[in-house]
Amino acid sequence: MSQRFVSSQGVRCSSLLDALLTTDSRQRVSLITTGFACLFMAFCILAMELVAAAGLADRQWVRWWSFASGACVLISFALIRSGVTRNWHDPAFTCAQMVYAITSNAVAYVIAGTARGITPPILAAIMMFAVFGLKPRQIKGLMFYGLFAYGAAAAVVQWGLPDDPMPASLAAVYLLIVAMVLTMTAALSLHANAMRVHLQVQKSELAEAVQHIHELATHDELTGLPNRRYMQDMLRLEETRARHSGQPLLVAQFDLDFFKAINDSHGHAAGDQVLQSFARQVEASVRGSDIWARWGGEEFVLLMANTSQDDGAQLLEYVRAKIAATPAVLSSGIQVSYTVSIGAAMLEEDEGAVTLLERTDAALYEAKHRGRNRVEWAKQKSAPDLAPARSKFSPARPDEWVGCTTRSSYLQTRP
Repeated sequence: MSQRFVSSQGVRCSSLLDALLTTDSRQRVSLITTGFACLFMAFCILAMELVAAAGLADRQWVRWWSFASGACVLISFALIRSGVTRNWHDPAFTCAQMVYAITSNAVAYVIAGTARGITPPILAAIMMFAVFGLKPRQIKGLMFYGLFAYGAAAAVVQWGLPDDPMPASLAAVYLLIVAMVLTMTAALSLHANAMRVHLQVQKSELAEAVQHIHELATHDELTGLPNRRYMQDMLRLEETRARHSGQPLLVAQFDLDFFKAINDSHGHAAGDQVLQSFARQVEASVRGSDIWARWGGEEFVLLMANTSQDDGAQLLEYVRAKIAATPAVLSSGIQVSYTVSIGAAMLEEDEGAVTLLERTDAALYEAKHRGRNRVEWAKQKSAPDLAPARSKFSPARPDEWVGCTTRSSYLQTRP
């Protein structure tokens, strides 16, 4: 019973906090900061009221000061809570609130009478709010404004209040303390700001480094395609998904024919350009959902989920014919003709990713053995007759895959 009561009380408190501070994270941070300002101002008002009750300051002036100071922070809280400031650069308008707080503090210095010595420490607390996202220029501006406001307040006390005289030496000490407080708090705020900026830069650099490391770990630098590690992970994932969904899964291995001869004849730089051209040609012919990766050297792997063997056979034959008919154009302008051999296999029952890759590799070896520039399918328990037919459709474009959920629906859109 007591546990249920505690739980209900916790839910009620959480609901009250949500009603007061909203559930928007950015707005909530601004409200919490302003809430601290309200609490701080409440203590200041209490201190000034005690000073007035002790007869050290004029009660009427203190009452007006308390009303104006309290109203300002409450209005600020209400504006932020209403969402009016949500899209502002600084939703808590911290700088404007601090300007008013410094002004209020300087006025308190004037009306506090012989107790005006309590105001410089309060000024230090006000300046500490500068650490909440203010820019260095704003922090320096607040410091100079504080010096100006207290200078004006000291002048009013010295020459504008004949009934409340203060020794010039004591006034000088107060101004010295104010200058020291403003300088030290501004310096600390600037240092905190510099640390925050440094941490933000470090965080950004770390995020970029992690992203770069991830790219290096999962992508091939030469072609920009996913690499072997990434393909292995995705193959295991798609294998599990295919078993649960019952959808077909097709894997094909590609190997450029006589690639060593290209390197020997044109150089390794030319060979790299041929690999890049080949990667782009195939990437332009497959769906966005297919995974096309460089396996290593001149070998590539294509993973096609939810693809029937008939559709896969047509696409692979199309790619083979397209590569044979499209020479790679080197940066020197030389055209290099080349072909590709392809071994393919469908995932069978009770077969793992490793076995599937072994069968595609065996099919690729068979394609090489039978003369290259051909598509060979791995032996299956119930393999249909798939004598590869020459492709009758034109090169695929990525936009033609939009809206196609299976390769059959894609092929039906071909002329």
